Amino acid sequence: MTGVRSRTQLIRRRALLVGGVQIGLIGLLVGRLVQLQVLEGERYSRRAEDNRTAERLLAPERGEILDRRGRPLARNRETYRLLLVPEKAGPIDAALDEIGRLAALGPTARERVRRTVQTQPGFEPVVVLDDMSWEEMARLSLAIAEREGIFTNAAQRRIYPLGPAAAHAIGYVGRVSRKDLERSDGASLLRMPDFRIGKTGVERTQDETLRGAAGTRLMEITSTGRQRRELGRQEGLSGETLHLTLDANLQRFAAGLFGEETGAAILMDIRSGGLLATVSAPSFDPGAFHDGITDRQEWLSLAGDPLHPLSNRAVSGQYAPGSTFKIVVALAALEARVVSADQRFFCNGVHELGTGRFHCWRRGGHGHVDLFKALQQSCDIYFYEIAQRTGIDRIAAMARKLGFGAATGVELPGEYNGLIPTKAWKREARDESWHVGETLLAGIGQGYVLATPIQLATMTARLANGTHAILPRLIGGESPSELGIDRRFLRIVRKSLAAVTGSRRGTAWNARIAEAGFEMAGKTGTSQVRRISRLERRLGVRKNEDLPREQRDHALFVGYAPADKPRYAAAVVVEHGSSGSKTAAPIARDLLLAAQKAETVGS
Repeated sequence: MTGVRSRTQLIRRRALLVGGVQIGLIGLLVGRLVQLQVLEGERYSRRAEDNRTAERLLAPERGEILDRRGRPLARNRETYRLLLVPEKAGPIDAALDEIGRLAALGPTARERVRRTVQTQPGFEPVVVLDDMSWEEMARLSLAIAEREGIFTNAAQRRIYPLGPAAAHAIGYVGRVSRKDLERSDGASLLRMPDFRIGKTGVERTQDETLRGAAGTRLMEITSTGRQRRELGRQEGLSGETLHLTLDANLQRFAAGLFGEETGAAILMDIRSGGLLATVSAPSFDPGAFHDGITDRQEWLSLAGDPLHPLSNRAVSGQYAPGSTFKIVVALAALEARVVSADQRFFCNGVHELGTGRFHCWRRGGHGHVDLFKALQQSCDIYFYEIAQRTGIDRIAAMARKLGFGAATGVELPGEYNGLIPTKAWKREARDESWHVGETLLAGIGQGYVLATPIQLATMTARLANGTHAILPRLIGGESPSELGIDRRFLRIVRKSLAAVTGSRRGTAWNARIAEAGFEMAGKTGTSQVRRISRLERRLGVRKNEDLPREQRDHALFVGYAPADKPRYAAAVVVEHGSSGSKTAAPIARDLLLAAQKAETVGS
């Protein structure tokens, strides 16, 4: 009996224990339900809504780029596209064959579509045809009206009215690359399919200003991410309209002056530093990069072209400035008081330094030469002499005042610094001492000295302005600092430069502006790209026209106009152009005359 009672009590205890556990579990379940439905119900409700809806970005309209008179340099044009949704269109090759019967669809486009289909979800549309006209779009829309998975829509395309004439300055837009995403820290706007950003030129440096801000649209989607319908939208902000200092007419005119020549030209307003034209030749079609160049041969023809059409020579071309650098040397010598304007030296065609012989470009020499005649006729012997007296460090200091040796900061990518050597530079860069002979070479703009066309134009603008250290600009700019060069010295040099074109003995007399009131002043330059041996000098230096193109001298000219009351400055470099007076000066002449006349008629 006692045993029975013990078992009964044990069963009761176990039943109570099991019941307690069950009640506890039910309590936990009820508590969790209360937490989920009451306390956290709103949060989970939002999550459920997020599973049903999603925000999609709307690409903003890119801002236009206009010239100084409001003429378009880059704008947007409405265009039409044919798209294909892979999972709805059926077998891709069959769908492409069907499209090919309705419109021109080359093998390159077909291969691009196939690659895209393999790398993105099947429900994402793929662009098959782009930049269709309204008529083409309407015809295709009718033909595919009952076809599932193939449709047309409207889009925007970037247009460059000046084409190759302004390609380096304006740049172009292109598809976002992996490197672009890394540089932008993965900005969400850049992750949009088919979005484009500035790749070169002003399009690149001002990309964020031109890009604008994205809008959003609220889409109902399935659990797999398929879009079902639009629930609402908020339009974005268009990019800002950008007004440049460029003049479309002068830009087109300047580009046309080069013909088949290669090189660069800059036209600058000496009062503000505004660039009215900046040309690099040869050029390219910026519109070709909108969709990316998918044809390998087309890309290789550009990237592998020995004339480097993609390089912006105006800011990244580095050239020995040749005799145009004599302006710097003359001002440095005057400022150092090592020579006076009327002091004369005798030029017999050769300057001897130790066992070295430094030649003048005129084999028989110029006779007795002062500063005026030395600049007018570009006497090398005179500048060997005053360069040696001045010293490389004082020449370098004057060069920096005039804008050499550092990037100007113009709103273009890829600008190079050029090179203005000093004794300290050579010790640090080459672990060698400076030699006097190197100073003589620098005195005529050769040796280590390198300058970009934009720096040559900056020097000319500062010389012509006379009071301010003008900086080149395309958009805005800070007020320039004082130039810090004695105006008496500037007047002496400017008088000499007026004689370069205004006197029959001047090196650019044949390239002068003959129309009264429009005259220009300037300085020719010819920089060697090969070394002339002693044997060749003894036998007779070969003429440029007898040499292969790549061995011919570069031709340079810097100038300003009007000569008496300067308003515009120009710098021109013609690669392997042989003679500054014959090839570079005429380009500068035509450009400076066009600028003056454009201002007169206000066009």
